[in-house]
Amino acid sequence: MPHLRVGPSAGAAVYSQSHRPTEPSLELRHLRYFCALAQHLNFTVAAESLHVAQSTLSHQIKQLEEELGTRLLSRTRGRVVNLTAAGSTFAVFANNALREVDEGIWRLKPEAADLQGSFRIGTIQTANLVQVPRCVLAFHERFPRVHVSVMELSNDAVLEALGAGEIDFGVTNAPVVQKALHFEPLFSEQLVLVVAKTHRLASRRSIRMVELHRQPIVQLSRGFAMRKMLEEQFQSAHAEPHVMVELNSIPPMLEMVAAGSLAAILPASAQNRSELVSVRIESPTPTRTPGMAWKKRAGSTPFVRAFAELLRSEAAQAGGGMRRGRRTRISPADS
Repeated sequence: MPHLRVGPSAGAAVYSQSHRPTEPSLELRHLRYFCALAQHLNFTVAAESLHVAQSTLSHQIKQLEEELGTRLLSRTRGRVVNLTAAGSTFAVFANNALREVDEGIWRLKPEAADLQGSFRIGTIQTANLVQVPRCVLAFHERFPRVHVSVMELSNDAVLEALGAGEIDFGVTNAPVVQKALHFEPLFSEQLVLVVAKTHRLASRRSIRMVELHRQPIVQLSRGFAMRKMLEEQFQSAHAEPHVMVELNSIPPMLEMVAAGSLAAILPASAQNRSELVSVRIESPTPTRTPGMAWKKRAGSTPFVRAFAELLRSEAAQAGGGMRRGRRTRISPADS
């Protein structure tokens, strides 16, 4: 038992110094390991991303749970895990803490501001509306002497440019799993029906895909991954919309929709105009998973690491109901 001593003035009983309760002894590696596991929800994938053995990762997570006095995760099958309620809560604060620490480390490194060179980014256009420009500005603050070029490309073109060495970093949609590139999903988001407030469907909260049969719409041109996905889902729903106009850019699509008679199907994040409304699509609900890709050997370069972290932070802030994905590998040949 802890022994007591009596204070000389008030006669109050107090614990000796050696028996006072201690705060959890956490280290940065505990947070990094836990955040990686919370992101991937798989011991194998998380350990690979951290470049440590699975036994090391498991030991560090167990040590963290013992320090906190609560279970942060539960195994489901094999090496796959789920976060407990406590784990989900702690993950938010752990990720925020790591972002602050990493930012502080970058600010203290004088060589970061002195680095020179170029950094080439290929991105799908929906990510280039908000997320990528914000991250490029933050990247420029860290590396003011680095020239950044951003190319807006189709999903397949991003992967082809990465494979050919024409860009250093890609922002694209989740393709088929292969080995040539590292791919890290950022979140999953739904595609919605976008119409003007005066459109006959504007009052609908949701609409089944079969109801869009013969509906006049404006679509992205053939060759875009999103167009291909929608055509497959329309086919599965035995529906065929009336494609009145095809464009290769989203802003003019929104401009045409705002005129009143046409509709468009776009990611929810691409619709930010006050005169337009979004209607949820059901049976099925089209969903895509944007993420970032780079060549395996480039993963440790400072520019790739810095831009990837900026995109993770941007996705976490904008995520809301978006679901984080797993990290895997892809090949341009299978996109």
